[in-house]
Amino acid sequence: MFDRPEAGDKAVLVCLDFGTPDFAEDVAECVELVGSAGVAVADTVTAKRQRPDAALFAGKGKVEEIAAVVRAAQANVVIFNHQLSPAQERNLERALQCRVIDRTSLILDIFAQRARSHEGKLQVELAQLSHLATRLVRGWTHLERQKGGIGLRGPGETQLETDRRLLGNRVKLLKDRLRHVERQRNTQRRGRQRSGVPSLSIVGYTNAGKSTLFNSLTKAKSYAADQLFATLDTTSRKLYLNPAVSLVLSDTVGFIRNLPHTLVAAFRATLEETVQADLLLHVVDAANPMRDMQLEEVDKVLQEIGAADVPQLIVWNKIDLKGQAPAIERDADGMPVAVRVSALTGEGLDLLRAALIERFSPQEDEVIVVDEDLSWQ
Repeated sequence: MFDRPEAGDKAVLVCLDFGTPDFAEDVAECVELVGSAGVAVADTVTAKRQRPDAALFAGKGKVEEIAAVVRAAQANVVIFNHQLSPAQERNLERALQCRVIDRTSLILDIFAQRARSHEGKLQVELAQLSHLATRLVRGWTHLERQKGGIGLRGPGETQLETDRRLLGNRVKLLKDRLRHVERQRNTQRRGRQRSGVPSLSIVGYTNAGKSTLFNSLTKAKSYAADQLFATLDTTSRKLYLNPAVSLVLSDTVGFIRNLPHTLVAAFRATLEETVQADLLLHVVDAANPMRDMQLEEVDKVLQEIGAADVPQLIVWNKIDLKGQAPAIERDADGMPVAVRVSALTGEGLDLLRAALIERFSPQEDEVIVVDEDLSWQ
């Protein structure tokens, strides 16, 4: 077995086309994901296949080609833009003689870098351990045998079984702590509901401009950057529509296609804010050619977490990149269903506020923003 480096900082990407119509955009997104993880892309290997190979995912001939690219580029990690089985990862590492990770592991690594709050770190660790639980044997095959030697003889339990038991104990502890966090959130949510304060959650594909919009509306200073998953920890602020009516606006983690189920499960407590919201501001990058696909992917995740029935107001963001004019789009009944804005330049934000007023306070037309920090982290 090869010696694994502490970190992979020079990667070869592998993207296989199984007949998807948006393969080029998928490859571009993978490159952006790797960049967000702080890893340099040495080369990209692409190919067409009808179906994954059971043992090596990419097939023996393609794996030999990947190995040659790895040697030529002196890369120390190979990243597959696909979900690999534990056996496939093990076989690929033996064939390539370097570390191999899949799309799920890549996203988990980015989340681990972005987590700042105590809750966020708990959620990421739970997702990582849940993913690792299926891959223990891949990394620790030399520990399958029982301990031996003076002072090392165990009570009939192999080291691998011990690792699994300890991992299971840690997962149980994390779940208990997250349940405590969820109870706290439920208490806070019930308090807001009793006071009659409506809640809004900003949702959308990663890097659609959610945090920039959140900062523009609330004058907050949440971290915003042109990178995937710049925001991980949920932040909430109070927004006053008028002296009588106020809202709680929450900025949430972005979604992405093929979002790992372990992440969705681990972040359920945070995503509960979305499920219980009175309205979702669904931010879409209007300048992205894949905006329709991104909108559908977000709706899929909302369906998975039980938020499909929560009313939405679409926010077409980044209109400054397309040269569009700000506007409100209405349905057949005259109700606002979408607003075209630029969160970066501020164009159309007055229309977005007017649309929210129509939703929650039709008689009033003045918006007052109060920078009241309600971050529950």
